[in-house]
Amino acid sequence: MPARRHRPLFTLALAATALLAACSSDHDSSSPSPVASAKPNILFIVLDDLGVDQLTSYGYGGAVPPRTPTLNAIAKAGIQFRHAWSMPTCTPTRATLFSGRYPSQTNVLNAVVSTDLANSSPNPFETTLPQLLKTQGYTNALIGKMHLTGTDLNNGFNLPYGYDTMWKLGWDYFEGFLDGAPYNIDTRAGLTSKGTDVDSGPYKCGFIPTTRIDAANGADAGACYMADGGCSQLSIGGDVVTPGRSCMERGGILDPGQSCQATVPSYIDFTAQNGYYTGRWVKSTANGNGYVVPASDPSSRGYRSIQETDRAIAWAAQQPADQPWMLTVGYSGIHTPLQLPPVSLIAEDTPGRNDNLVCSPLADSEDTPVLTPVTDLIDNHLITNLMIEALDKKIGDLLVGLELASYKDDGTLDYHPEKTNTLVVVIGDNGTYVNSVKFTTPGRFDPMRSKASPYQTGVWVPLLAAGPMVASPGREVPHMVGSVDLYRLFADIAEADVEATVPAHRPLDAQPMLAYLTNAEQPAIRSTNFTEMGTSLRTASAADNEHPCVIPAANNVCTTLFPEKGVCLAQGGIWYGDNLSSETSGMPATGYNNCCQAQAYRLTRGETTTFLPTATKAVTDGTYKLVRETRNQCEPAMGTADPGAYRYSTTGYDILDALYQIDTATPDPRLDRDGSQLTAAAPPPLETSSLNGAQQQAYASLSSEMDRHDAVARYNLEYDSINCPGDGNRDGVVDQKDMDNWLELSRLNGGQSSWYDFNHDGKTDQADRQIIQNNMGQTCRSS
Repeated sequence: MPARRHRPLFTLALAATALLAACSSDHDSSSPSPVASAKPNILFIVLDDLGVDQLTSYGYGGAVPPRTPTLNAIAKAGIQFRHAWSMPTCTPTRATLFSGRYPSQTNVLNAVVSTDLANSSPNPFETTLPQLLKTQGYTNALIGKMHLTGTDLNNGFNLPYGYDTMWKLGWDYFEGFLDGAPYNIDTRAGLTSKGTDVDSGPYKCGFIPTTRIDAANGADAGACYMADGGCSQLSIGGDVVTPGRSCMERGGILDPGQSCQATVPSYIDFTAQNGYYTGRWVKSTANGNGYVVPASDPSSRGYRSIQETDRAIAWAAQQPADQPWMLTVGYSGIHTPLQLPPVSLIAEDTPGRNDNLVCSPLADSEDTPVLTPVTDLIDNHLITNLMIEALDKKIGDLLVGLELASYKDDGTLDYHPEKTNTLVVVIGDNGTYVNSVKFTTPGRFDPMRSKASPYQTGVWVPLLAAGPMVASPGREVPHMVGSVDLYRLFADIAEADVEATVPAHRPLDAQPMLAYLTNAEQPAIRSTNFTEMGTSLRTASAADNEHPCVIPAANNVCTTLFPEKGVCLAQGGIWYGDNLSSETSGMPATGYNNCCQAQAYRLTRGETTTFLPTATKAVTDGTYKLVRETRNQCEPAMGTADPGAYRYSTTGYDILDALYQIDTATPDPRLDRDGSQLTAAAPPPLETSSLNGAQQQAYASLSSEMDRHDAVARYNLEYDSINCPGDGNRDGVVDQKDMDNWLELSRLNGGQSSWYDFNHDGKTDQADRQIIQNNMGQTCRSS
């Protein structure tokens, strides 16, 4: 452990704050007070797919904003960062939080799926944030969704440490999900008699509606079976408005119109997941010992936001009073699939609380409501608002359960962080997803350039901080910060010596930001902000057998990110891989293998297609923003018009720069919309003669910064093959440690993908060992 050189000034400020809180005349003796000598605890809350467009505290929220009294209270009691950026998708953002490096340094380039190599997930041999905090005596827990790693799907291809993976990354306790999102809604509502798989039933909300909503398939009463074999009769009356929904909220499955039987009927399926109401929980402890709790287990059933909150409170309650901790809670909300939350989490006067019309089936008669793209969008916004309100309520319950706040008699939150010893930080992992984006005033954000894009709607996220070290609470910080900077913030809060712990040849991208908390007059620390997304590393065979998915709501963008049909459908997509969708008649039975083929097929039907870039980056100085995108070119095989003969070009890519002017104003910010470029998008360098002097200077500066990031990306993409083959632990030298690590990983999980798979063939085998042997003793240059 490095020796502590000095006590940071914020610790002295914390002690002074504690003394003032203890001596103040309005001090509530029932509220906890910080101990001046104790290191602060850290509560880190990560929200999924929730951008600033949703929040009234930022001056946005659209014409009908969601209710967020808890997030508003945290912002009022602490500080709100006006200009915070994430990465465009979840895994890269989450990796920046715990590595302190941009994706181009770690090759964590996109949301990890089961066909990606482990090389595109965080490397446990580098210093992660929980490993760093351990040097200062912290214990670390992660509850809920984090999506830092591969999954046990595809035979655990990219999960070499299996259920011990989060432990290997440094967490003393993990209780959450390896999956990137809740599973698809079970449209059979748990009844195998209603369909062959979860996508084939009539119940799009995951429960059986009443006969008023669905005369053909609804039910006003039935037997509610629980996973432990229990059963109770439910019918409309009292608190039960919809028996099917009430049963689902309790963790059960409704057998419509039936009475409870001595044994659970065979058509009741507790093994299938149902969106937010089930979870396949993975647990590991301070010694590893990872294991999985299936969705059929009674403890795995229940609304995720409730489960995530309760499990976080339970862990914290077990920690000794003198033990500093960092508790990360990764809430699943509001990632797709959008699903109605429990009625109990919604205020009685919130629009749509008991209105199950959003669960109406598709029109098949004059008596059935007709769903159109417009009404479907309205439903998505309604459900999004309800999910955010439910999430906000559970964040309030989390603060109360941790004894950081209390509820007043009127139900509002009473939160005084200066009387606690806990820093609370809340961030969104990326912008809001397409159909949930608030596109009306106040805000007028851009659904066509939302999550999975480098544009403002895709990367501009809420960031709140509250705690005893925050000076002048209730203010807003106007300066730029990035998700990567939180690594440095938490390290500084814990008084960890970053320079002594992190190797000099692997510099952090994280910039200091603690001063923004402790000094209300702190000037800007960053001169630029940066975001990026790329294509995860895959084997050559996987890259040649991708599955196209087109998202109509996102300007018909085609992506091969999703390895399975169900994931594509959950994003509102049309599937062009195997196991075809109904929209793809006339295609080969095996589907198509790339977006070029899907585009060619769609052209025969008069349908347009855009491509998700293979790599996309953006850099801003706060006023001007440069976006650089790399896109595949397509080419057909000679002499054929068959869409299946199309493929990605092997000779080049389209690389385009576009310069925008942006701001963070209210009520409607200036965004980087399509067509708002200051000059036409073109290959770099841009022709700037049409720009004024300030714009030309900004482009020159931002372009230079972008070129630097491009060089870092090239260096790290070639690290295993050219720049430092054999250095799997990224310590800058190929040595016996690498040989020992290779030996361990070659024996795990059948020697599949790992960080020691240097030739990227999906195997950690003798070929990789030979690479280490050939380069033994090599010292590697930095990027």
